[in-house]
Amino acid sequence: MIQLEGLTKRFGDFTAVDGVTLSIAAGEILALLGPNGAGKTTTVRMLAAILQPSGGRAVVAGFDTRSDGIEVRRRVGLLTEQPGLYLRMRGGEYLGFFGRIYGLDAETRQQRGRRLLEQFDMPEAWDRRMGEFSKGMRQKMALARALLHEPPVLLLDEPTSAMDPYSAKLVRDAILSLRDERRVILVCTHNLAEAEIVADRIAIIRRGQIVALGTPAELKRKLLGPPVMELRLAETRDGALPLVSRFVEPLAIGPDWIRYETAQPETVNPLILRALTEAGIGVVTLGELPRSLEAVYLRVVEEQ
Repeated sequence: MIQLEGLTKRFGDFTAVDGVTLSIAAGEILALLGPNGAGKTTTVRMLAAILQPSGGRAVVAGFDTRSDGIEVRRRVGLLTEQPGLYLRMRGGEYLGFFGRIYGLDAETRQQRGRRLLEQFDMPEAWDRRMGEFSKGMRQKMALARALLHEPPVLLLDEPTSAMDPYSAKLVRDAILSLRDERRVILVCTHNLAEAEIVADRIAIIRRGQIVALGTPAELKRKLLGPPVMELRLAETRDGALPLVSRFVEPLAIGPDWIRYETAQPETVNPLILRALTEAGIGVVTLGELPRSLEAVYLRVVEEQ
């Protein structure tokens, strides 16, 4: 649904996006992460056919952004970091205005607009002037505008910025539900925890180039090493330690817990549990210690 091949954008002597090649499939959410100035927003603007690439090409919903910009824009829902609302308008007027631009009839404009405002828990916004909105409400209104024409491609730049936790969850839930409808969604965000919740894959961009790409689990294993397991016991570790050591070398040991690293937990963990059970040693829990996407991100950014 989105295909980038050597996509490049130069501003004079400065290369903002440098030969990016990337595919995003229908039904997939990809989070694009990177420090300020890395090329995220420039990439989004090229995908939305707002900026022309200096080199390479991008195909969005079957249309080339360079030669078929109008068709691309018809199929893209774009949320920019600064929503740029018409603050003197009421919410219903604003959505109706854009609905007409999208070619929607009056009944469809009203039905979809009200449904989206209900979904984002702000039905009263239909009759209120947007100048009275909080920052979070303005962001949700801009997202409703981006969704109004039910586009097959969504490009979301910091979709939950300035939102309280409840509103941010509403938006995340909406994004996840849209994936079920076989849309392509690209999310640019600095919220790493949010990216890990919503994204099927993560792409990290730095100095205009993709420097890491994969699922959160793949990136953690590749950049942070094999998963670390923690075994918590119903008694002291003494009887369990020699049994665990048959299969792995413990990394750390506590009074009633043992941590170890393994690249094959699906094979090693059952063997350890079987040995402990046969020895009559009670196990409280055995699980992988959580490792954050932040650790992956910092590792990538610091190494480049």
